[in-house]
Amino acid sequence: AARRDFYWLRSFLAGGIAGCCAKTTIAPLDRVKILLQAHNHHYKHLGVFSTLRAVPKKEGYLGLYKGNGAMMIRIFPYGAIQFMAFDQYKKVVIKKQLGISGHVHQLMAGSMAGITAVICTYPLDMVRVRLAFQVKGEHKYMGIIHAFKMIYTKEGGFPGFYKGLMPTVVGMAPYAGFSFFTFGTLKSIGLAQAPNLLGRPSLDNPDVLVLKTHVNLLCGGIAGAIAQTISYPLDVTRRRMQLGAVLPDSDKCLTMVQTLKYVYQQHGIRRGLYRGLSLNYIRCIPSQAVAFTTYELMKQFLHLN
Repeated sequence: AARRDFYWLRSFLAGGIAGCCAKTTIAPLDRVKILLQAHNHHYKHLGVFSTLRAVPKKEGYLGLYKGNGAMMIRIFPYGAIQFMAFDQYKKVVIKKQLGISGHVHQLMAGSMAGITAVICTYPLDMVRVRLAFQVKGEHKYMGIIHAFKMIYTKEGGFPGFYKGLMPTVVGMAPYAGFSFFTFGTLKSIGLAQAPNLLGRPSLDNPDVLVLKTHVNLLCGGIAGAIAQTISYPLDVTRRRMQLGAVLPDSDKCLTMVQTLKYVYQQHGIRRGLYRGLSLNYIRCIPSQAVAFTTYELMKQFLHLN
């Protein structure tokens, strides 16, 4: 019984550690993405790779990891809340028997769990973005706790931590929906066109074809990329709103619609709404790979199999 009791704790640990390793791997890409998305004036004329080279020159190699501490603190509770909320929501959704297929159940429960986890850990995301946007020599915040205090006292108490929550939640819905939809479509097309090449019989039911593991990963990757492309302008919007007071044009970025309009008018689509998108694709691959590998190793290490 003791082994069962701690199962959720161990799987939470495995997920948390995997998340931390994955995020630390791509922390430099994340920092550069934030600098580009909100047009930091030190790096605003640079592209992705030139910024990656410029940051260590200007701020040392540790400069690439600014805001990573707050990210680490956020990723653990985020994983745990999402994991536990998913189980709870699944029970509720299935109880209500809404007459929808199993996939939709999973999707609804998953989206709700994701949104719950975001709301609970959002202030940490806020602090991380503020820290990552600072450039050496112009520090407004000395560290995580100082940033918390400053935002709380200067930006209207608790609501100050929730700027940009709207585009985050709005962006999550198509993200979850589209990844499922794209994945499902790719899977059915793939299995219909080339069943022998891409498929293998399912272990629990030999009559059912499922995708081979590497094809599964590929389809998942494509689905993720398409979903990300659709919701990317909302990600840019969130970052701008989170940075609020730090940006010179904060009075024009108070609501989601205002911010979208402003970025579009000032910078257009490619240099505004989609700035830093290529980084998003690049960072997905190592992050997923490290997360899966670490998770598998941790599972063996903590005897979860």
